[in-house]
Amino acid sequence: MEHHHDHHHEISSLNKAFIIGISLNLLFVFAEFGAGFWFNSLGLLSDAGHNLGDVASLVLAMLAFRLAKVHPTSKFTYGYKKSTVLVSLLNAIILLVAVGIIIGESIDKLLHPQPIEGEAVAWVAGIGVVINAFTAWLFLKDKDKDLNVKGAYLHMAADALVSIGVVFSGIIIMYTGWYIIDPIIGIVIAVVIVVSTWGLLRDSIRLSLDGVPIGTDIEKIEAEIARVSGVKNVHHLHIWALSTTETALTAHIRIEDTSQMEKIKQEIKNRLLNVGIQHATLEFETSYVVCEQLHCEND
Repeated sequence: MEHHHDHHHEISSLNKAFIIGISLNLLFVFAEFGAGFWFNSLGLLSDAGHNLGDVASLVLAMLAFRLAKVHPTSKFTYGYKKSTVLVSLLNAIILLVAVGIIIGESIDKLLHPQPIEGEAVAWVAGIGVVINAFTAWLFLKDKDKDLNVKGAYLHMAADALVSIGVVFSGIIIMYTGWYIIDPIIGIVIAVVIVVSTWGLLRDSIRLSLDGVPIGTDIEKIEAEIARVSGVKNVHHLHIWALSTTETALTAHIRIEDTSQMEKIKQEIKNRLLNVGIQHATLEFETSYVVCEQLHCEND
């Protein structure tokens, strides 16, 4: 009962983190877009564009987080857990589109530099540092439990760094009048986004294609099953992600003594649970029965 209560508390605290993060960042996006247009700063506009992408990411991540809790139906027997994987992929794509826009605008500003109000840029971006850092902190403790929460954390942490860059560009412009620093900061922002997003993109594509989740060693798991007393052979082993937090496995297990099957099954499932596999479907065969599936031994 205690575990259930803790799990429920974890869900409600994450839900609250999403709502606070979305509200704060949406308010800041409007303020930053307005300031960017008013003061003609590409650094502010590109940062606001990136922040808007992050608001969309947070909304999608919260939607996926809620969909993952929906119970299975006769049409969706796993529920909507896979939506968490699709959302993390969509988030990575949104960020990369933002990168393309920022780079295009920055190159245009490099070729046609325009005067900018440095002090105002520094102040607006300074507020952004506080909001982004606070939002990142909201997701800090849960970032290693879920790819979507990790995505939200990475986006907000990158934003905080980016806003620090914009603060410095504002200060440099204020004291030196080097307006060219603004599009340069825009390009630096784009590079930061690509670096912080690449891992998220790679992991979410891998999970979308039912690849073995990052950090799950299939050979180690096969060896772990084979070590169970009574197991003669493991084959036709498949591991994939049901969601960004749950992993599934199917395998054919060859045993000699069928009277020990239930005991062996329980031991295997316990071992799999210890390595982070929550859903295991096992098919048992005796040494005298040839696996019916073609090329089963090679799968």
